[in-house]
Amino acid sequence: MTLRVVVADDERLVCASLRMVLTGEGHEVVGEAADGGRAVELARTLRPDLVLMDVRMPVMNGIEATRRITAADPAVKVLILTTFDLDEYVYAGLRAGATGFLLKDVPPRELVAAIEVVAAGDALLAPPITRRLIADFVGRAPAPRNPSVLDSLTGREIEVLELVARGLSNSEIMAKLHVTLSTVKAHMGKLLQKLDARDRAQLVIVAYQAGLVDLAPGPPPDAGEADANSAP
Repeated sequence: MTLRVVVADDERLVCASLRMVLTGEGHEVVGEAADGGRAVELARTLRPDLVLMDVRMPVMNGIEATRRITAADPAVKVLILTTFDLDEYVYAGLRAGATGFLLKDVPPRELVAAIEVVAAGDALLAPPITRRLIADFVGRAPAPRNPSVLDSLTGREIEVLELVARGLSNSEIMAKLHVTLSTVKAHMGKLLQKLDARDRAQLVIVAYQAGLVDLAPGPPPDAGEADANSAP
């Protein structure tokens, strides 16, 4: 499936590199933005599948641009580009509605796999660093733990939510619970609806804030592969 992507970065060399990588894998870069304001405009007019968003840009930063894009059209996914020393931007990006984030030095193959995962409807939660950052983000969030948010869920839905929060993909949940993939996807749909979450990333945050999952769990199963079966 060919994905329509907008690249937002104020460095021309970065934009050119990303375009080369994405088009080389059969995807289409439909627009490039050198600032956040332009990224918002292109997302509105072009309605891409995904925006690959830098954080530090002139006019409007990537966090505010992400907030405006996701508020205007939740169907447009945003994947934030960051570096190890910009963790605070990662947390702000999640709050703004980003579906995932990558380190800027990610290998090309992992970049392509990541955008395909995010565009398919899954949040980019699989890499160990991502799980650690989200756990840290939840630990810093000011909201107290609120287990009552889970009161509307069935026992099976709580079980699925816990596995999602531990980083399992839909296909891994299917194997773990010995159910069909369609059953897992049905549970995912119910979770998104009942918890008023836009994607998998927000489900993970809810699970941590509800106290369903420990903030310092053991190493979760590796779900780093881009799997089309992981979409909700």
